[in-house]
Amino acid sequence: MTVIESTTELSTDERRVGELVDQLLEQNPPADTAPTDFLGAQFDLGLAWVHFPEGHGGLGLNPKLQRIINERVFAAGGPNAMYRNPIGHGMTGPTVVAWGSEEQKSRYLRPLFTGEEIWCQLFSEPGSGSDFAGLSATGVQDGEEWVCNGQKVWTTLAHLSKWGLLVVRTDPQAVKHAGLTAFVVDMEDPTVEVRPLRQMTGEAEFNEVFFSDTKIHESEMLGGPGDGWRVSLTTLMNERQSIGGGMPQRGSGTIASLTKVWEELPAERKDAVSRDEVMRVWCEAEVLRLTNVRANQNRKMGDPGPEGSIGKMAGAVLNQRVYEQVMSMLGADAMLYGSYEMIRPETAMGSDTLQKAFLRSRANTIEGGTTEVMANILGERVLGLPGDVRVDREVPWSEVPRN
Repeated sequence: MTVIESTTELSTDERRVGELVDQLLEQNPPADTAPTDFLGAQFDLGLAWVHFPEGHGGLGLNPKLQRIINERVFAAGGPNAMYRNPIGHGMTGPTVVAWGSEEQKSRYLRPLFTGEEIWCQLFSEPGSGSDFAGLSATGVQDGEEWVCNGQKVWTTLAHLSKWGLLVVRTDPQAVKHAGLTAFVVDMEDPTVEVRPLRQMTGEAEFNEVFFSDTKIHESEMLGGPGDGWRVSLTTLMNERQSIGGGMPQRGSGTIASLTKVWEELPAERKDAVSRDEVMRVWCEAEVLRLTNVRANQNRKMGDPGPEGSIGKMAGAVLNQRVYEQVMSMLGADAMLYGSYEMIRPETAMGSDTLQKAFLRSRANTIEGGTTEVMANILGERVLGLPGDVRVDREVPWSEVPRN
């Protein structure tokens, strides 16, 4: 029996989704089914990304219906595809379905969703972080192959990845936004070197990646030559939606860490000032949650709009405020970090201690686009304010001064 709470009559699409979830859970009981098998069955039923095309993990329906699927699957103890493969699930998967060939969609999407093949995105470089369009890694055509050279940095989970979404410069004579091309690259190719970057948490979740005459067949191009900037925007908009567009239940998510610490404080430490601080941050979290709910309800099929930057920007700052307040309430206990041994994590989601979550939150206002970049996007594309000064917009990349 389909169980979907609603105050109105269910739509045809909701009934269809509910019946398919029933089928998924009945034929693949989560307690008795391997996670990979369960996720494969979920993909085959079109319940992986419900707004994707049929045959590629979706049903071509409104993306807001995905929440119905996820709530029921998680409540039944089913696996979370995002946990194992967050970059693939939230960023490169939507890019492949938007820009990939039918062969690429058929080859990559299912093992991406099941977590059998991990993905990373290869965008930032040592000399072009926020100015992504200024990247200098190169791709030179050689018959049916493209030979790529360069360095990427801050690449999350590159050490686990089978595939990467790589953007390189293929036309240095074009203006910087126009001369880029995107490829799917085999991260296990011997010409690809992955080196760990140890963070202040002790982990090496990030990496730097070097390409030395890495050959990529032209069939692995996403879009066409020169489409790299537009392909990248698809990835970045989905990344910001993935990072900042979550819709947890009221009082859950990051803010739950703060309220839990408050509840466990001794009575003599629950003074009025601390209570006011907790309530102020809790209200900010609730406003952000409701904003994300509204944005998701307005979202149509296709790429997320610039509104996704609202959740990303506000959520990054909120996470830092939450854990700063948590550390303040913990007092001297906040200094008890534990082991600082370097590890290569299996996922980029979550932290096992509050202290680690506090340190990890410092990256939130940088990753996925800095807060300053998000403010520019919102000012220009949402509020309609005059654009920032860009003196190199019409200048060929080869003529732009660089360090």
